[in-house]
Amino acid sequence: MTLEAKEQKPAMGKDFVPGPVLLLGAPGVGKGTQAQILMEAWGIPQISTGDIIRANIAAKTPLGVEFGELVASGHLVPDDLVNAMVADRLSQSDCGRGYILDGFPRTLPQADWLDEHLARVGGLPVVAVSMEVGYTQLLGRITGRRTCPVCKSIYNVFSSPPKVDGVCDVEGAALEQRADDTEEKFAERMKVFHAQTAPVIEHYRTLGRFEVVDGDREVEAVTGDIVAAIARLRKK
Repeated sequence: MTLEAKEQKPAMGKDFVPGPVLLLGAPGVGKGTQAQILMEAWGIPQISTGDIIRANIAAKTPLGVEFGELVASGHLVPDDLVNAMVADRLSQSDCGRGYILDGFPRTLPQADWLDEHLARVGGLPVVAVSMEVGYTQLLGRITGRRTCPVCKSIYNVFSSPPKVDGVCDVEGAALEQRADDTEEKFAERMKVFHAQTAPVIEHYRTLGRFEVVDGDREVEAVTGDIVAAIARLRKK
């Protein structure tokens, strides 16, 4: 862990108010792992648009019913509808001290709306931290990934292979590779990621609420630098 990250260690306590945090990064960069660490350390939820939409549909809320009807009829779902669901979720008590944003905002209009909404309700502004790892390293993480179908243990043929090639150390079952964990699929996902994320990154960079951390290190070191970046951004 860097000296700067160590100096910011107190910010990992639950007395720290992180506010809304947007973690950015390409597929395989480790956003999910870092989000879970921060959620537990700060006692805040992860706000996923997918989860919000599914919850509204399951509860048959007016917004969920409208969303389901639009999808069923083949129509595009307008940002206004997704924004309304997000606004409702952010108003709940567990979001009072902060939350980790997952999958939102994906576009510049969504980022603009979120800024305006938070200003309107008197909330802290979003701070964004991007985890960066080189393309070759990410490709190895994705294409080398293998999973046990029984115990769900995850291996990587390049960095953390099983003792016996293709066999789970625990269950002895044949390891499986996800259908989309191929170089071709990864290249497609990276194109979509850059096309969608570039405007959002530039938005927060222009506002002075964006930092980059090196994601190609041990998990604890990355966590420390993310915490330090958020603490710095909150002091601005």
